[in-house]
Amino acid sequence: MSKTTTPATARNIEWAVATLREAELTRTDRGPITEEWPDLDLDTAYAIQDEMVCRRVESEGETIVGVKLGLTSRAKQRRMNVDSPLTAWLTDAMVLPAGASVPLDELIHPRVEPEIVFVLGRRLAGPGVTAATALAAVERVYAGIEIIDSRYTDFRFTLPDVVADNASAARFLLGGVGRRPEELDLALEACLLEVDGRVVDTATGAAVQGHPAEALALAANSLARRQVALEPGWIVLTGGMTDAVSLRPGSRVAAHFTNLGSVVAAAPARGEAG
Repeated sequence: MSKTTTPATARNIEWAVATLREAELTRTDRGPITEEWPDLDLDTAYAIQDEMVCRRVESEGETIVGVKLGLTSRAKQRRMNVDSPLTAWLTDAMVLPAGASVPLDELIHPRVEPEIVFVLGRRLAGPGVTAATALAAVERVYAGIEIIDSRYTDFRFTLPDVVADNASAARFLLGGVGRRPEELDLALEACLLEVDGRVVDTATGAAVQGHPAEALALAANSLARRQVALEPGWIVLTGGMTDAVSLRPGSRVAAHFTNLGSVVAAAPARGEAG
């Protein structure tokens, strides 16, 4: 998946992968990679991301289960001070079973965001994918919650930094209601985000690139430039519909959707098992 690199760049990629993975495993945040590698470009950042997922698969036994999009909504772009969506990898180690608590003892400073999630019924390969052809490849649509957890202090990064960090991917969970895409108006599908019983934000699917299928098409076309297709059965997180909220010990974050039901992320209180 990675592009051809010079020996010096290959060494830097290895350093970045090792550095970011160590930060994740030790729950130690750090400054952006670009502070030490100021000329890191976006293509090389994706090479770091790809090498990271290869390591997780080949050395740590994880399986790729899909992809996520990041920074697809204006709310997220404003918060992170960037203006370009991005793609990143999902593995089976990131999946939280329904009803499971979020393992705060494995994370640094998690934040939660609600998402519309696609499960693909057939292969989707760019370039040239449109929103209509992308949506035709979708088997089911679910409500979802993504738990993001940047390895950078205070979620402070440039676009190459966050791409290299696999778009802050950490954990995710799906709701129990799966609908066919033709049953829904996804641009109008509304979500109400609740923290500890208090409504903190609302959004519709239009917050995600105007329509979540546009985000799916973007993912397919972006991955095509790296000779990757979206495979049947893969999960696609289309991007946060609202700004992310912090997840603290004892908190309960719920996303309530118009037609896709509800999905809840709960964190154990201090001293409780996850």
